[in-house]
Amino acid sequence: MEHCDGENEYMQPEDDWDRDMLLDPAWEKQQRKTFTAWCNSHLRKAGTQIENIEEDFRDGLKLMLLLEVISGERLAKPERGKMRVHKISNVNKALDFIASKGVKLVSIGAEEIVDGNAKMTLGMIWTIILRFAIQDISVEETSAKEGLLLWCQRKTAPYKNVNIQNFHISWKDGLGFCALIHRHRPELIDYGKLRKDDPMTNLNTAFDVAEKYLDIPKMLDAEDIISTLRPDEKAVMTYVSCYYHAFSGKQKAETAANRICKVLAVNQENEQLMEDYEKLASDLLEWIRRTIPWLENRLPENTMQGMQQKLEDFRDYRRLHKPPKVQEKCQLEINFNTLQTKLRLSNRPAFMPSEGRMVSDINNAWGNLEGAEKGYEEWLLNEIRRLERLDHLAEKFRQKAAIHEAWTEGKEELLQKRDYETASLSEIKALLKKHEAFESDLAAHQDRVEQIAAIAQELNELDYYDSPSVNARCQRICDQWDALGAMTMKRTEALQRTEKLLETIDQLYLEFAKRAAPFNNWMEGAMEDLQDTFIVHTIEEIQGLSTAHEQFKATLPEADKERQSILGIHNEIAKIVQTYHVNMAGTNPYTTINPQEINAKWDKVRQLVPQRDQALIEEHARQQNNERLRRQFATQANVIGPWIQNKMEEIGRISIEMHGTLEDQLTHLRQYEKSIINYKPKIDQLEGDHQLIQEALIFDNKHTNYTMEHIRVGWEQLLTTIARTINEIENQILTRDAKGISQDQLNEFRASFNHFDRKRTGIMDAEDFKTCLISMGYNLGENEFSRIMSVVDPNRMGIVTFQAFIDFMSRETADTDTADQVMASFKVLAGDKNYILADELRRELPPDQADYCIARMAPYTGPDAVPGALDYMSFSTALYGESDL
Repeated sequence: MEHCDGENEYMQPEDDWDRDMLLDPAWEKQQRKTFTAWCNSHLRKAGTQIENIEEDFRDGLKLMLLLEVISGERLAKPERGKMRVHKISNVNKALDFIASKGVKLVSIGAEEIVDGNAKMTLGMIWTIILRFAIQDISVEETSAKEGLLLWCQRKTAPYKNVNIQNFHISWKDGLGFCALIHRHRPELIDYGKLRKDDPMTNLNTAFDVAEKYLDIPKMLDAEDIISTLRPDEKAVMTYVSCYYHAFSGKQKAETAANRICKVLAVNQENEQLMEDYEKLASDLLEWIRRTIPWLENRLPENTMQGMQQKLEDFRDYRRLHKPPKVQEKCQLEINFNTLQTKLRLSNRPAFMPSEGRMVSDINNAWGNLEGAEKGYEEWLLNEIRRLERLDHLAEKFRQKAAIHEAWTEGKEELLQKRDYETASLSEIKALLKKHEAFESDLAAHQDRVEQIAAIAQELNELDYYDSPSVNARCQRICDQWDALGAMTMKRTEALQRTEKLLETIDQLYLEFAKRAAPFNNWMEGAMEDLQDTFIVHTIEEIQGLSTAHEQFKATLPEADKERQSILGIHNEIAKIVQTYHVNMAGTNPYTTINPQEINAKWDKVRQLVPQRDQALIEEHARQQNNERLRRQFATQANVIGPWIQNKMEEIGRISIEMHGTLEDQLTHLRQYEKSIINYKPKIDQLEGDHQLIQEALIFDNKHTNYTMEHIRVGWEQLLTTIARTINEIENQILTRDAKGISQDQLNEFRASFNHFDRKRTGIMDAEDFKTCLISMGYNLGENEFSRIMSVVDPNRMGIVTFQAFIDFMSRETADTDTADQVMASFKVLAGDKNYILADELRRELPPDQADYCIARMAPYTGPDAVPGALDYMSFSTALYGESDL
């Protein structure tokens, strides 16, 4: 058989079987109970059972009965004798039957079974279980043990704490058994209350439920499974296979029953299909016959509600009534084709429906139905569009008529009043003004009356169902309008016969009414425009709308002036009423518009201006302010920056050029310094503008290349330069006076310095200075030049200033009034002593100069020293250095 090779994969050799039993006797105990329960679960179907598995199968009778029950086949007739030979014969018949099913029996003989060999008997039962309970299990291309394991894994996958990997330790906690039961019969076990740490409860729950509700006997003991380190795999597999067959057997039984019923009912079904076809075809054709006239009915409804109901009925037809008929038609064709196929397969003549009920007849009728349906839908939509247009016009007519009727309410009574007959002169004037205002209002409503008549005419042309009502209402409005006109003229003639009142209050009332009415209309129109929705799709469109809105906003100031003017009229009226105690009842007789209404509508107009546009306006204003700050800063910076540069250049020229004496240059520079200091307010003003720019977060300025930092640096450099230049001139004067240098010599020094100052910066670099010295006749070596540079450039900056240059040249050309002269002077003051006393210095010199000398003299330490003696030689060294001593 095809399962033979696969079966051998799961069959253990006999020696393995014996070895397993020897290694773990607990397994034999488990197998005895499990295999006994398994056998009894089948034998009880034959009305019997076993008590001792190795004893009760010895005669072979119950073994053969077991095989017949589980295989559903009849075995050879058993021997009923009690002799050993009869028992061996029965057992051999059973073993031969097992072998005929493709099972190779290894080391299992009839004699061992007859002799009651427990291990051989258990091995034989396991072989039977494998072949008839496990081998045929197939799950996703896997079979037998692997198939059963995969089935368990698939069924328990959704359950927490369940991980089935084998048929021994994976089942010890009992959750696997409970999960299988809950998966197929969730009402039997409350899985959520189970705990992994309570295997005894879990196992007993599963075993009890399986026995009570699933007809699966208890084949395992919870105590044995828990106490055994590794439960017997064959026992567990046998018990689990009962779950598989219990849950899959029910489905197989139902399938078999259905197959039998199908076979038995085929003829009845064919006949029923014929009857069904005839009835379904007749019903469908009758439905089509009834439906087509309904779809061909083009009698319109007069109201949108009626047509919408027709459309809703049509939609119900499409959505509710037709789909089942489409299904019936499809099913009719399917039934017809199925019936013909079944009849052909059963060699019966083809089914011929009654006349007019062929599939082709139904298709033709169905085509007529769909044609009528298409025309009906198009007619419905056109009618709805027409009625929608009519309803829109009718609603527009009703709105305008209602507005007009509300306006005309009481107008006839007003015009027919004869109050002017008993009125005073001032009252007559007021009545006349009021009537003039009414005439203006009447003229303003002429357009609305014409619109009402035009709409009524259009409704008549479009055959509106309620045209008589519309015409009657329109006629009433027109007749009333003509009557109002006639009564207006009559009252005008009557009032004009009366003297005109010249009272200012009447004129102001009339002026208020005449100006308030159009202004009120303008505000109402503005509110309508501002509330009108719009849809734009391009930037050009929104820019166009923004431009239009800006144009509208441009009219607001003028409108506000008009509002103020109108309100001013009302205020003037109130003032006159209060002043002259006129009893006007606080209302304007010429108009119903009041200041509160004007102000309310004006506020509404202002509120309706879009917020988003307000933000643009604010941003635009901010950018304008920023641009003003940029230009304001740039205007000053473009003046101050060049001014600072020019002043720097002028100071440089003054320090380089040789115009006049040093005192003249000093005077000129101090004048420059004063003019520069006087320029400071402009710098401060620019600083203020710069602060405004920073507060406005402006980071660029295309109107100038100058930044505040440039101006600050330039200003500081200017102040430093003018101060340094003045100091240089002052030092030159000191040097000149101290060294006895003439003006001509200074000019000669300046000319030489300027000549070798090739960069015209007011300083010479080391190479220029060296060239200057060589031109003046100095024979310079590297050491000598280095010594001179250390004198003129003590800071080792590599440059020579003009001051250092003249100091050096003065040392070289002028008489020496240095250390020797100072020492001779001190010696005169000291007399014949080698030291000088502090009191002597304070006596001969001014106090500050005496203190200056004392602070720079070291104590005298010679052998002839006395307290307070000072070494005047140390003063000369501190003042002039060792080189002059």
